Amino acid sequence: MSNYEVMHNKGQVPVKSWTKGVSFDENARAQVNNMASMPFIHKWIAVMPDVHLGKGATIGSVIPTIGAVIPAAVGVDLGCGMMAAKTTLNASQLPDSLTALRSEIEKKVPHGSSPTMRGMRDKGSWANAPEDVLGAWASLSDGFTKLVEKHPFLKNTNNMKQLGTLGSGNHFIEICIDENNAVWVMLHSGSRGVGNRIGTHFIEQAKKDMERWFINLPDKDLAYIPEGSDKFRDYVEAVAWAQDFAKTNREVMMARTLQAMRDILKVPFEAHVEAVNCHHNYISRENHYGQNVWVTRKGAVSAKKGEMGIIPGSMGAKSFIVRGLGNEESFCSCSHGAGRVMSRAEAKRRVSMDEHLLATAGVECRKDEDVIDETPAAYKPIEKVMSAQSDLVEIVHTLKQVLCVKG
Repeated sequence: MSNYEVMHNKGQVPVKSWTKGVSFDENARAQVNNMASMPFIHKWIAVMPDVHLGKGATIGSVIPTIGAVIPAAVGVDLGCGMMAAKTTLNASQLPDSLTALRSEIEKKVPHGSSPTMRGMRDKGSWANAPEDVLGAWASLSDGFTKLVEKHPFLKNTNNMKQLGTLGSGNHFIEICIDENNAVWVMLHSGSRGVGNRIGTHFIEQAKKDMERWFINLPDKDLAYIPEGSDKFRDYVEAVAWAQDFAKTNREVMMARTLQAMRDILKVPFEAHVEAVNCHHNYISRENHYGQNVWVTRKGAVSAKKGEMGIIPGSMGAKSFIVRGLGNEESFCSCSHGAGRVMSRAEAKRRVSMDEHLLATAGVECRKDEDVIDETPAAYKPIEKVMSAQSDLVEIVHTLKQVLCVKG
């Protein structure tokens, strides 16, 4: 018996949704149906259990295409994803209070953002990039120079100054404990300002082309770039670089977080990366059902057979290290997290400070009004999300955070 439900409207490809037992609201359904009406979708669209309304394309969707890609479906946080490392530390080796450790991580990894006046630095970027950041940028520098030659506007983006920085919103760094009391570091971030600028530019370009070619779309954010055009090649090249930036960004932050732990804990330990470069906003060239296709995962993770992945819950819930089951009907994909059930504004309106404090009890984290939009109640219950995709991944480790740094 299949674990998914099928929607199939006339004139559209089917939609297979792994949403049994979790919410799939009408606005998100309408958005998925708009995508399903596009003429270049291969076979069907797969919807993950963390599905919720996005811009143009639904977050928690897998969109296989032939002959075109939709830049807004990939989004603007290009290469956003997860990284996790298991350490040789045991929970008993952590101090009773983790306040000093959180403070040290926050010192070593710029986070958040602040409005910038001329000549003032955004607190979420480097004033002077340290040596390790400069070293990491060296692997990205040539590719960036080539991009700037084609797209001069990228020169003045926050590129190197934001390498090794967290950002804001749902990005985080966490210290977690697994089912065997092993200590893990897990973090979530993407390609920062430079990726945002790349994504925004190509979304705007695609929209202009639709107007120029008199192409009517069910949603203007579904504007696409046809394969074979110079613009398509430029887009794929720019996204590939942004995905490399995102991967490197996570690696730098992981190294800095582990150093903060060594500085504060004064205990020798090793760390082994269990799941790295686990993008969840990206495009990938893959073969499915006998054809080479572009797979856009917007808030979804690759879950090929045996492939390791990370599915985080909210800042007060469990997270999971998983192994892919290679389910071809989902185009070998799984959810990227729990998925929102409240918008940021709604969460701030509906959730009280007392409720937030109760939901994050036992976690060393920010407990102020500005973080209520990320409160656990704003997300679907992660256990139900995992149950809905039991045919997509198997759980290898269950993590519970004890420290969370938010932007």
